[in-house]
Amino acid sequence: MKALFIGGTGTISAAVSELAVKNGIDLYLLNRGNRSEFFPQGAKSIIGDIRDVEVVTKILYNYEFDVVVDWVAYTPDHIKTDIELFREKTNQYIFISSASAYQRPPANYLVTESTPLVNPYWQYSRDKIACEKLLMEEYANNNFPATIIRPSYTYGKTMLPFIFNSREHRWTIVDRIKKGKKIIIPGDGTSLWTLTHNTDFAKGFVGLMGNIQALGHAFHITSDEVLTWDQIAKIIGDAVGLEPEIVHIPSEFICAFSPEHIGGLLGDKAVSVVFDNSKIKRFVPGYYATVPFKEGIRDTIKWYEAELYRCEVDEKFNSLTDKIINSYQKALNMAKE
Repeated sequence: MKALFIGGTGTISAAVSELAVKNGIDLYLLNRGNRSEFFPQGAKSIIGDIRDVEVVTKILYNYEFDVVVDWVAYTPDHIKTDIELFREKTNQYIFISSASAYQRPPANYLVTESTPLVNPYWQYSRDKIACEKLLMEEYANNNFPATIIRPSYTYGKTMLPFIFNSREHRWTIVDRIKKGKKIIIPGDGTSLWTLTHNTDFAKGFVGLMGNIQALGHAFHITSDEVLTWDQIAKIIGDAVGLEPEIVHIPSEFICAFSPEHIGGLLGDKAVSVVFDNSKIKRFVPGYYATVPFKEGIRDTIKWYEAELYRCEVDEKFNSLTDKIINSYQKALNMAKE
């Protein structure tokens, strides 16, 4: 099998790239070459920027692939470009959507691939929904060979997951725990969530590559382990040998101080979501997530601690966290007076 990954060196895609090569797939990565440390040994590099359509069209002129995966398509314009680029160049085009496209808040905590795609809180998710709609119309009307994948919160050794943390410097949450600083969990800490290790995600994903039966279908690929955010925080604390000091604060209160978190909280992680993985298990027999969070997070922390520069702390986020906590506790005290 000959495959092209557009991107291919991110948190999720790097694990898929590595497994694809290991499974004997003739893999090409088209990207700008900025993350060479995560480039899988055995893959072939095509240097180019997918946003530069004229240049990329020339670069790919003589190529054809069994599978094309775009890891960095976010808007309908990106999809329109891909359809034109790869209409005659591949037998399967895989779009990376997002599980945040599912209905928020959900009518049912158990999410299947038929759960409605509605997210009024997050433009990112609405763009992914629009991309999916465009692809399914192209599949229905012109037989464009689309498959849609909706990852949920997927982490690996290079990405430390948490519900309220710095996006730029994810070590910040561990640093706060280590220094005895309070950490915020939106809501009451009992919301159910699923964290999936990227190596588990990769097993399901590679199983769909070249699978003709997957054309016209959408899949999510997640772990079956379900945890509350309080449990997740305590597992991270256990990994560094400390008990985190948790403060529960309503998501709406947090978003009033930081509107940029509206999408990620109200539109995603603040509500309980449990995924039914029966569809991916039907299409990829034998798929099963095997990395529990308590093991995966220990490997992640070891990776961060192996190089000091990876443990950079976001002081701006620290200030925001302290401001929200102080304001909330002040409001509580005033209400008790």
